[in-house]
Amino acid sequence: MNLTDLIGVRYKLMRTMANQSTSLSDDGQHHQDNNPQQDNTERKGPGKKPLVILAVVVVVVLIVALWFWLSTRNIETTDDAFTESDAITIAPKTSGYVTKLLVRDNQKVKKGELLVLIDPRDSMAQHSQAQAQLDLAIAQLHQAQAALALSKVQYPAQKDQALAQQAKAEANLLNAREDYKRQHGVDPRATSQQNIDAVSAQLRSAKAELDNATAQVEVASQIQLQIRQQETNVEARQAQVQQAQAQLNTANLNLSYTEVRAPYDGFVTKRNVQVGTLVQPGSALFSLVSPDVWVIANFKESQLERMKPGNKVEITVDAWPDMKLQGHVDSVQMGSGSRFSTFPSENATGNYVKIVQRVPVKIIIDKGLDPNHPLPLGLSVVPKVTVE
Repeated sequence: MNLTDLIGVRYKLMRTMANQSTSLSDDGQHHQDNNPQQDNTERKGPGKKPLVILAVVVVVVLIVALWFWLSTRNIETTDDAFTESDAITIAPKTSGYVTKLLVRDNQKVKKGELLVLIDPRDSMAQHSQAQAQLDLAIAQLHQAQAALALSKVQYPAQKDQALAQQAKAEANLLNAREDYKRQHGVDPRATSQQNIDAVSAQLRSAKAELDNATAQVEVASQIQLQIRQQETNVEARQAQVQQAQAQLNTANLNLSYTEVRAPYDGFVTKRNVQVGTLVQPGSALFSLVSPDVWVIANFKESQLERMKPGNKVEITVDAWPDMKLQGHVDSVQMGSGSRFSTFPSENATGNYVKIVQRVPVKIIIDKGLDPNHPLPLGLSVVPKVTVE
C-alpha cells in the first residue's frame, strides 16, 4: 500500500466520524424539542429560601454575641486561682523521747487538745528542785520578818537599858568623886595612902564606866538604822523568794512543753513522728491546717481596673464541679507576684520585653462550704468576680 492509499483510508475514517457526530447532535436536538418544560425547570434560579435561612442565622449569631457580651462585660475571671489557708508547723520546745502519740494523719483536732507527749521525767526533777528552793527562800523570809518585828521592840529597849547604865555610871562617878574629896580633904594622919589610892582608882573606874555607858547610849539611840538593817534583810529574802518563784515558773514551763497541744482547730498533715522518736527543740513533728479556707486568685493587671474589695464572687472547684461557692473580694495584694518572688526580675538591666503581670487577690468564701468536709489546700478553682 502506497502513500496515496493511506491518505484515502484516513480521509474515509474522518468522514465516517463526522457523520456519526452529526447524527448524535440531531438526536439531542430532537430530544430537547420534545421536553421544553424540563429545560425551563433546569434554568430556573435557586430562589429566596437560602437567603432567608442565612439572614436568620446571622441574626441569631448577633443576638447570642450581644447576650454574651452583656452577661460577661462585668465579669472578671481567671483559672490561675487556688485554695489557701493557715498552715503551721508544730514543733516541740524541749528535747526528749516521744512517749505518746495521740493523732493520726489527716485527723481533725480541737484547740488545746493533747497531740504528743514527751518524756517528762527530767522536767519533773527540775520542777521539784525549783520547788524546794522556793520553800527554803520562803522560810528564810519568814525568819527575817520575825527578826524585824523583834527589832522594833528590842532596839528601843536596848536604848532604855543603855540610858539606865549611863545614869548608874554617873551616880558611881559622883560617889567616887565625893570619896576622893573626903580622902583628900582630911588630915593625912587621919587616913592612909592606901585609902587615897583606892579612891583615886575608884574615880578613874567610874569615869571609864560613864564613858562606856555614854557610848552604849549613842549606839542604842540609832534605832531607825538598826530597824532599817532588818528591813533590808527582809527585802533581800523577798528577792530570793521572787528568784526562786521565777525558777519554779521556768520549771513549770519546761514541764508544760512536754505536752504538745493544738493551738487552734485544724487537721493534722505531714506527720513525721512516731512513739520513741528523739525530738529536739524546733524539729518539725507535723503540720496543722486550719479549716478556714479562702482563695488566692492571680488576676492579670489589666483585670484590676474596676475590681475592689467587696465585689461578689462565684467560685467553682475543679475537684467538685457541682460545688458552687459564693464569696467576696477581701483585698488586693500591694505588689505583683513576681515582685515578691525569691529572685525578682531586674527590669533595669539588659533588653526589656513587657509581660503582663499577675497580682494576687484574696477572696473570702461566704457560702457553700461543708464544715465537715473543708477544701484541701492548693485545689484549682475558677472565680468569677462581678465588677461595677
